[in-house]
Amino acid sequence: MQEKQEQERLLVSGSEALLRALIDEGVDTLFGYPGGQAIPIYDSLYDYSGQLRHVLVRHEQGATHAAEGYARVSGKVGVAIVTSGPGATNTITGIADAMIDSTPIVVIAGQVPSSLLGTDAFQEIDVIGITQPITKWAYQIRKPEDVAWAVARAFYIASTGRPGPVVLDFTKDAQVGQVHYVHQKANNIRSYQPYPPIDAHRITEAASLINAAAKPFALVGQGVILGRAEKELKAFLEKADIPAASTVMGLSAMPTDYRLNKGMIGMHGNVAPNRKTNECDLLIAIGLRFDDRVTGQLETYARQAKVIHFDIDLSEIGKNVPVDLPVLGNVKETLPAVTALLHPALRPAWVDSFKTGEEEEFLKVIAKETHPQSGPLRMGEVVRKISEACEGRAILATDVGQNQMMALRYFRYTQTRSVVTSGGLGTMGYGLPAAIGAKIGAPERPVCLFTGDGGLQMTIQELGTIMQEHLDVKIILLDNSRLGMVRQWQELFFGKRYSATTLANPDFVAIGKAYGLRSRRVSERAELDKAIAEMFASDEAYLLVAEVENDGMVYPMVPAGASITNMLMGD
Repeated sequence: MQEKQEQERLLVSGSEALLRALIDEGVDTLFGYPGGQAIPIYDSLYDYSGQLRHVLVRHEQGATHAAEGYARVSGKVGVAIVTSGPGATNTITGIADAMIDSTPIVVIAGQVPSSLLGTDAFQEIDVIGITQPITKWAYQIRKPEDVAWAVARAFYIASTGRPGPVVLDFTKDAQVGQVHYVHQKANNIRSYQPYPPIDAHRITEAASLINAAAKPFALVGQGVILGRAEKELKAFLEKADIPAASTVMGLSAMPTDYRLNKGMIGMHGNVAPNRKTNECDLLIAIGLRFDDRVTGQLETYARQAKVIHFDIDLSEIGKNVPVDLPVLGNVKETLPAVTALLHPALRPAWVDSFKTGEEEEFLKVIAKETHPQSGPLRMGEVVRKISEACEGRAILATDVGQNQMMALRYFRYTQTRSVVTSGGLGTMGYGLPAAIGAKIGAPERPVCLFTGDGGLQMTIQELGTIMQEHLDVKIILLDNSRLGMVRQWQELFFGKRYSATTLANPDFVAIGKAYGLRSRRVSERAELDKAIAEMFASDEAYLLVAEVENDGMVYPMVPAGASITNMLMGD
């Protein structure tokens, strides 16, 4: 009798089963936007408001980017819920962004009833067909009995191995149908091996190569952060005294001021690590995919060096850069295995050799950008001053373009999971909703969003989400009235033919105030410190509009297709 009563208590709708399954997976926050084919989910959510926080975004793209920001800072899976048709298709950019940046999110989309599938019903779209190429897994739930199984599987796939997005397409009849909910936990899936077995022979070989190297150099990617291997990385670098630099996505895996951290590599990276890539005798890639913005011209990339590639994804090994020794597995396990076999070493001459490039870059680029003596405000000085005010504690969120590269170059970090940016896809409009997710994912930490006037206007409606949720996000708009990065390319490579890159902008301060945000515009250098102090004195959201030079450039810059050592540094 007791068992029967228990089953009766657990007889729920498919929509309620979804919410129970999400709670059983540890979900506490949903980012979403309701619509016709998702109403049963939202009706069930009415009774779960005490267990699940729903953040009502203003556009479905915002839901996916917010889920990404949440995932990036919390280390948990971000969740977005939308309706069918345009609700689902509006998530495509965010799903693709999560796929290329290995961000674990689960997107749940309402769908028309099963009986209407294939009839071109109102707001029907083939969600599975559209999203399969840009997800780790996409599945259509047609029966309430499949809900618990599908959710468990979705979270397991999204969060294990190389993380990424999963889509669940949830038909309306499955939402309203009844089912005896029983929690299911996915611990393995046949044919899916998220963690490749570690080859002990390759561990030994890697240690031998490192022990024999005179000038080893490590490149740190996001795999270190995703694998929660920051301590293991430091122990590895320290034991063999190996200098290291980060990709854009690997930033904050090492504190900015860590003695072996030599900066950022890539198109707008630092001079010294870019040059040393083509001088080292052993290149150690740790959890990165050798993106073209990292390597530049492949024919001249690190040809003098042997290459060890630590990665969890076999498909990345040798895809772009030839590898002498692949070391497959989670770097949290493979790095300490190699470290145990390393000979303690000191390489003062090699580590100190980076100083030449650092000094040259400071004189030719950094000093001019971050400490200008005259002229209009510059992006770099705004970033520097705000970073100094944060004392390395803040999470940096960025949009895409010049604002992104300047922020990544000059913001400083003391702890991991401090950077939220769109790396592989370069999604304009990412910054504002991602900052929302970051603040909710790490409410105890300050969140500073650097955005441009172009990117902000792509998702500016999410200021309404900040207003409704009372989120203390500091928004720094670097306003140059230009699509700055495109304009930079036009100046350097297209004969200064400035086509469609000048923006006639609205009054951003008035817009900020209309959304209830404290807002201020600053255009003079003498006003900047006071404006920054005012922003951080507030415990509410703040929009600081910094009017910066119209024709600013981000240097150094490696021209597309050029050698990584061929860096332009301006006048």
